Amino acid sequence: MVIAGLAFGIMLGMGSALETLCGQAYGAKQTHMLGVYMQRSWVILTLTSFVLLPIYLFATPILRFFGQDQDIAELAGKFALYMIPQLFAYAINFPMQKFLQAQSKVMAMAWVSGFALIFHIFLCWLLIVQFKMGLVGAATALNLSWWIVDLGQFLYIVMGYCPGAWTGFSWGAFRDLAAFVRLSIASAIMLCLEFWYYMLLVVLAGNLKDAQIAVAAISICSNLNGWALMIFIGFNAAISVRISNELGAGRPRAAKFSIIVVVLTSALIGLAFFALVLFLRNVYALPFTNSPEVSKAVSHLAVIFAFTLLLNSVQPVLTGVAVGAGWQWLIAYVNVGCYYVVGLPLGSLLGAKLELGVEGIWSGMMTGVALQTVILTVITFGTNWNKEAEAAGSRIREWGGSIEPIKDSKPNKNGTVLLA
Repeated sequence: MVIAGLAFGIMLGMGSALETLCGQAYGAKQTHMLGVYMQRSWVILTLTSFVLLPIYLFATPILRFFGQDQDIAELAGKFALYMIPQLFAYAINFPMQKFLQAQSKVMAMAWVSGFALIFHIFLCWLLIVQFKMGLVGAATALNLSWWIVDLGQFLYIVMGYCPGAWTGFSWGAFRDLAAFVRLSIASAIMLCLEFWYYMLLVVLAGNLKDAQIAVAAISICSNLNGWALMIFIGFNAAISVRISNELGAGRPRAAKFSIIVVVLTSALIGLAFFALVLFLRNVYALPFTNSPEVSKAVSHLAVIFAFTLLLNSVQPVLTGVAVGAGWQWLIAYVNVGCYYVVGLPLGSLLGAKLELGVEGIWSGMMTGVALQTVILTVITFGTNWNKEAEAAGSRIREWGGSIEPIKDSKPNKNGTVLLA
């Protein structure tokens, strides 16, 4: 979780630069720039994968340096080596994902992901249960499933289903890289500070007494939180695309109305999850463990976990607004203050110093999330959206560069632009 989460956060964050640029370019009818932006992101993220490779290669000594249990560190390091192909799959996937989202090609992504999920379930059963390949089988299934998603999305794009946005490979992908990298780094810092924050729950739990029980309990809750978070990440992507499209098109009132609708909808779903966890507090760990000690530890986390789901229903939506509007650096500063100046030290104090265990760690860190949510709410609803709409065009030129559309061209029947 920590090693893959570290890479996932960086790659997803850098790929999220496309949410701002592609979304605003699409709203401004500069559709020809979307394919170039995606290719620039491929170049940057592939280079980033090589930079991150040593973390996978030396995972065991890194985890031991941070005081993790020897058995856990060795097993995680072994698994990290098997997961290297997934790292490079991230580099290809996230730019395509944002490219398609900006054009609202969501159902195509859903079909590709649905097929990959069915294949993944079958492959996990075959390799882990039938062939008893253990970690090797799990890693193989994950790697192949990620690359199937990449292949499916790429074929959809190049077969002409994104007319005007994909005009083939272009040397323009290597132009204006410096400006593009700046926005990618800002996006990565913003999301990584957030993503790693939750991964640190596992790290801090690994330093407690009865570390294996603590890590198991945190991992079960983190897994369930990840499932629920998929819904709210969907709202995150939806509001990010809508905000960027509306700002690019110069419609600030539509952008503001969209925020209100999505925040209220997501919060209602969060309340439903909140009630469900409290109702099932004594049984929701049972599908994941047959250990009474772990199950008891998970039930003790029910109240904190329920509040986590409630906060996570609103916070991703507000982050999506920030990405759509291009506020990555601002939100990065907010995340540093709320998460690493307030939440993390408080969690460490309550969990380790005051010996409140996992509940103390999680309570302190959720205080940081609550503070961040309040600040993002104030920023979002205090923003002059008319000025944001005016700034959208200059933001595209400043951070993304520009390329003139192909002149004297016409689309063929599949939508692919050919020189006349």
